Amino acid sequence: MRLVIARCSVDYAGRLSAHLPSATRLILVKADGSVSVHADDRAYKPLNWMSPPCSLKQADGTWTVTNKAGEKLIITLEEVLHDSSHELGVDPGLVKDGVEAHLQELLADRMEVLGAGWTLIRREYPTAIGPVDILCRDSDGATVAIEIKRRGEIDGVEQLTRYLELLNRDPLLAPVKGVFAAQEIKPQARVLATDRGIGCVVLDYDELRGIDDDKLKLF
Repeated sequence: MRLVIARCSVDYAGRLSAHLPSATRLILVKADGSVSVHADDRAYKPLNWMSPPCSLKQADGTWTVTNKAGEKLIITLEEVLHDSSHELGVDPGLVKDGVEAHLQELLADRMEVLGAGWTLIRREYPTAIGPVDILCRDSDGATVAIEIKRRGEIDGVEQLTRYLELLNRDPLLAPVKGVFAAQEIKPQARVLATDRGIGCVVLDYDELRGIDDDKLKLF
């Protein structure tokens, strides 16, 4: 990972145009090729970013990041205060709490609750950025990646989106659809998932354990 702290301005040229005026910001360049620009607030969320796959060209104090759709993130560096690179190695991934792990196990054993003909390919399917909770096939034989959370928030949708970007590069799996599954899904997360073509499933823990049969709903 490369960390650059610099006074810079940022322009995004694509389906929409956006401009960040000159200010001191943190620029992250990750091993997967993604580039993101951060301010000293907003918690984890960047001001602007370009998801992989993309290319980075540096010339005369200007970084031009271009994705496969031809959209560009142009970073104009006025003063570089810090520039370092660090090898982080392979991350073991997030250790799920007991409820999430059990939900994954239960759903993998009862794929039919998602629909007749759904079949499991593998739990914890590995990718370069971590394992997908469940990889399966729907009744039409299409590949589906499922991300499971106890509480479904925007972070989980973003995580599943990154998995889908990688999985869809594999010609043996593509096209891969996504399903976001949680005991509770926040409205903002549902809107984002719907906008990205990701299905949402509300899971009932007791229902999956066989206590009740009418509370699992696929939207």
